Amino acid sequence: MLRISKKNQNDDLVNESIRFKEVLVIAPNGDSLGILSRNEALDRAYDQDLDLVCVAPKATPPVCKILDYGRYHFEQQKKAKEAKKNQKVTELKAMRLSPVIDVNDFNTKVKQAGKWLADGNKVKIDMRFRARMITRQEVGKKIMNDFIAELSEVANVEKQPLLEGNTLSCTLSPIKK
Repeated sequence: MLRISKKNQNDDLVNESIRFKEVLVIAPNGDSLGILSRNEALDRAYDQDLDLVCVAPKATPPVCKILDYGRYHFEQQKKAKEAKKNQKVTELKAMRLSPVIDVNDFNTKVKQAGKWLADGNKVKIDMRFRARMITRQEVGKKIMNDFIAELSEVANVEKQPLLEGNTLSCTLSPIKK
């Protein structure tokens, strides 16, 4: 029986695309059939109307398994999709403070940053010094440090407050539980 090799997008070695001289073959039930030549392994797979899939090409000798490639590929896609669904993407949320911020505005911004951190996002805090405010950097640094202290229970300081030009900025990340 002559079978055309299946070429696929993720370059699994299947059937005729396997180019190793000898391979360790594993039967569909999980038993080892031993080291066989490539042609003999392909014949065994074709006799069972299944495919020969190389599952460990870097092993010595390479390990191939006799299985239904369509089902195998579907299960691999399903696992990848499940892993992607379970991963958490962290966003970087930006918040701007002012050196002349009032107490209520300050508390509102602390609450909002706390919500973002609780959701697992990072928060970047920027404080712009405009005009003559740049001469009073210590006031801005005090407000920034108070902000960090308020969020110390739910956040780690990832990047310490640093003045870049006329902007004082720092980054907070949520504490891992």
